[in-house]
Amino acid sequence: MTYQEILENARTCMGPYCKACPVCNGNACKNTVPGPGAKGIGTGFMRNYQKWQEICVNMDTICENKPVDTSFELFGQKFVLPVFAAPVGAMTLHYGDKLNDLQYNDILVAACDQAGIAAFTGDGTNPAVVEGAVKAIAANHGHGVPTIKPWDINTLTHKMELAKAADPFAIAMDIDAAGLPFLKNLTPPAGSKTVAELKDVVKLAGKPFILKGIMTVSGAKKALEAGASGIVVSNHGGRVLDQCPATAEVLPEIVDAVGGKMTIFVDGGIRTGMDVFKALALGADGVLIARPFVTMVYGGGAEGVQLYVDKLKAELADTMAMCGAHSLSDINRSMIFSK
Repeated sequence: MTYQEILENARTCMGPYCKACPVCNGNACKNTVPGPGAKGIGTGFMRNYQKWQEICVNMDTICENKPVDTSFELFGQKFVLPVFAAPVGAMTLHYGDKLNDLQYNDILVAACDQAGIAAFTGDGTNPAVVEGAVKAIAANHGHGVPTIKPWDINTLTHKMELAKAADPFAIAMDIDAAGLPFLKNLTPPAGSKTVAELKDVVKLAGKPFILKGIMTVSGAKKALEAGASGIVVSNHGGRVLDQCPATAEVLPEIVDAVGGKMTIFVDGGIRTGMDVFKALALGADGVLIARPFVTMVYGGGAEGVQLYVDKLKAELADTMAMCGAHSLSDINRSMIFSK
């Protein structure tokens, strides 16, 4: 299948909210929640995407002519790209009933592993969601990152034990999920966490711990104080708080504050290998991508995931070569231009 064929096929089975657009930029789905859109008037998703487009790359081919290496190492694991599939949940609610969460994770985790990257898996109010996710990770030799929502400590303890049983190379929490409407007023409750509470969570994880949902220097420093090994600069795709800045806008100052002290990922509106390059040039170590992987799975299954990873790798390698970077460590802020 071609990329276009996968998009066309996805349009037959995704919906009614997601349109499997040629460019996944938030314009068509706007404020569809449920659905893939953003909260409020829907600007968060669109702003994330647009800010990457406003950054230009600086071409410089006066350099040694040698192969480009896009490989990336994280917590003792090697990947073909500094790209990971982001956690997505409530598949039937947001994307249509072709796949439920368990089916989606079964396809995604295995396909990402086969393609040379890894998937972060989602969590939900149904206990079967995380149970299925960790089974998929265990079946693929721990090549995945179970992502647990900010539940109460008793629920967290139980879910962390499930996650650790899969022996993943890392465990994550999407702390920004505290703002998801379906997590409010639950029993057991889910919500924000203090630094002291996060320290307990890090101990429970017993693995490199990644905290997703950091949008300020203060938040990054608190994550570091709590003992997180990594953070994801993320506003949850604009789905938890309207009119936030884009992740590309806050990334540089967060990198300046905690870069080199912890691994820094970024997500939100990243769609191409050139977008990945821009994120690395701003100081991120790697990126997470969510919605396009959903489209690839719905439209092409494992084949769609492989095709998208190959596309990202080719685009990243081409951009690196044209900007004089032969390895990820060569990429720096002098290689981008923004007003």
